[in-house]
Amino acid sequence: MLSNLAAAVFLTLSVAGSASGDGFDQVMIDAAFNRVAPAVGLLTFTSEITKSASGELSRRAGNALGLVIARDGLLITHGHILQEDREPVNIRFTLGRGEDEQEYDVKLLKKPDDINICFLRLVSDQPLDLPYVTFRSGGTLSIGEPLMIVGVLSETLDNTQGVFFARVGAILDKPRVTYCLDEALRFGFVTGPVVNTAGEVVGVVGFDLSVQEGGELYVRSGHPLVYQTDLFRRYIDEPPGEQEAVADVPDAWLGVFTQPLTDDFAEYWGMEKKGGVIISSIVSGSPADKAGLKTGDVVVDFNGMPVRSKLDREVLQFTKLVRETGAGQPVPMTFLREGQPTQIEVMLEPRPKPASEAIEYEDPVFGLTVRELTTDVRILLNLPDTVQGVIIRRVKSGSTAQRAGMRSGIIILNFERHPVTNIDDFKAAVDAVAQDRPNEISVFCRAGAVTGFFRLEPRWNDAAGE
Repeated sequence: MLSNLAAAVFLTLSVAGSASGDGFDQVMIDAAFNRVAPAVGLLTFTSEITKSASGELSRRAGNALGLVIARDGLLITHGHILQEDREPVNIRFTLGRGEDEQEYDVKLLKKPDDINICFLRLVSDQPLDLPYVTFRSGGTLSIGEPLMIVGVLSETLDNTQGVFFARVGAILDKPRVTYCLDEALRFGFVTGPVVNTAGEVVGVVGFDLSVQEGGELYVRSGHPLVYQTDLFRRYIDEPPGEQEAVADVPDAWLGVFTQPLTDDFAEYWGMEKKGGVIISSIVSGSPADKAGLKTGDVVVDFNGMPVRSKLDREVLQFTKLVRETGAGQPVPMTFLREGQPTQIEVMLEPRPKPASEAIEYEDPVFGLTVRELTTDVRILLNLPDTVQGVIIRRVKSGSTAQRAGMRSGIIILNFERHPVTNIDDFKAAVDAVAQDRPNEISVFCRAGAVTGFFRLEPRWNDAAGE
């Protein structure tokens, strides 16, 4: 860590060299920094990354800013550390300087769906009483308003805390109020606390996930945003992953793919240019299918709420509306079919388990990690319900499966004359084959629309079954 003198010199130079610091006097900067910086620390971890093309697992060291938000060790960091193809393990958190520096083990809590922030909890045998950030709830930011962000600098500067100044460069009001910064952001300041000129912490800096990274709601990726306190206050009061399972209310599901009713579409179909949601496809057996909805229907009202989507991003409002309506009760909706309004009731169902929550099994013999087939995977791969099996998630480097050319995305239907319809079938098949130890194993699989066999040749004399 830098000495206190070096840190003070750095802070003074940062303020003096930035015109964006206008609006903050030195006394305010010192007071806010001294109050907030002790809660800012460094997370270190190992990212386990799965290559989508090959299914191979690689590991990479990573670090990120960690911010203490409760005295008992509740933390937040940016949500990019946890994505569909990567997961952090061996997480550690370092807080304090010099003789006061402490390192803690960390466990990852469930990531919220509506904000790209990860919540974590320090692991300690003793009660903790840590410095933490207190956030201001409510209130708004103004265009051009100056802000101070506290973060950590690079390893070459001993990951010491520093400050960065920016202004509110734009305010977006759909699908929710979003404040955009007018400056690029250094990595060590992502999830850094945001301080206004009154010295109040009004939120943290974040980046939304892109659609390609798995973002579904509120996708404003690629630009630094202020996540205002009210977006995550409830997770501080009731941390995710620490509630009873019965308290979790599952998202509702309609089972449709949609697109906005643009003015061009409306004009072509002779409709009023009021917007809506066009149903482009329907999942077989879904609530929409059972209710009699058809491709080309245009939803204009759902559960008493007008649906007026004209842009792609506005369709997300409809998605969120469906999810939050709740399952298990009839919901009224109005749609246009060939321009004529029709009213029906649809019984929403709990959203099917997504691939990110699917059961996985790592086979220790042949080097395969497989996952159950979930509804979203079936939709993505256009798999009919008649196709039963498990899908390969990862293939261990140098394993029997890799030598045979197996890769992620392939669906295993039969493993050496043992039908595979689920994870339990696959486990039983692997155990049976491992006991028999044949010289060659036939695995019947599906890749896309093509089916065929892979020939596995295990090296049974190897200690690990390889």
